[in-house]
Amino acid sequence: MKISVITMTYHNSGQLLKTAASVLSQTHEDLEYIVVDGGCDEDTRRAIQKIQKKMKQRSGSFAYVSEPDRGLYDALNKGIGMAGGDLIGLMCDRFADDRVLEDMAQIVEAEQTDGVHGDLDYVDGRRFVRRWRMGQGRISQGWMPAHPTLYLKKEIYDTYGLYRRDMKIAADYEFMVRILSGDSVRLSYLPRVLVYMDHGGDSASTGSLKSYRDSFREAVRALADNGVRHPTLITLRRTVRVLLQFVRR
Repeated sequence: MKISVITMTYHNSGQLLKTAASVLSQTHEDLEYIVVDGGCDEDTRRAIQKIQKKMKQRSGSFAYVSEPDRGLYDALNKGIGMAGGDLIGLMCDRFADDRVLEDMAQIVEAEQTDGVHGDLDYVDGRRFVRRWRMGQGRISQGWMPAHPTLYLKKEIYDTYGLYRRDMKIAADYEFMVRILSGDSVRLSYLPRVLVYMDHGGDSASTGSLKSYRDSFREAVRALADNGVRHPTLITLRRTVRVLLQFVRR
């Protein structure tokens, strides 16, 4: 199973190199690594050259694009459009260990599902901050997979489309509601930490009271636009489940 991993970057060559090191250390051999650079600065160009050289030392392929984009989700859509893998996902932080992609491929093939997700830890350097443990569930009960751990078969994007660019915060949630609110898409679940995410990496949705309010409104809209009943109640349920992650810390 060929896996495409997409990294979006913007004037952050240091983080790009850290993320790339995590991706290239994966034991899964059939790897396609894609970098979407929206900044086009000299430091990032040098980082991409380093990644190209390291990629030649292992199996797999590397592709990149450097051009202005319209934000995170536009960049992600570009990466998906470039991807040729059987399984596609993003990585802008780091994998928890070197076997994540290999385990993803194995469970999707074994269970014949449409994709896979798992657990996530938020970290600040080496300090643990909080965790994301949702397991399996239903959108109507406030469940939501950890988006950075979500890898899907290419045909899911072909069938359901890409991420909406008119949403500033909750486009990832809207996309997951779109594909998971029914019973057509089946996901495997790996009950272990797959990704270490830098604390603050989700600050667009949790950084302030205003951003939380905007995120809540977009989440309600995401549910309503996809015909899910009781969108405000479901968003409240999801908020409670997220807050419980802090309690269980």
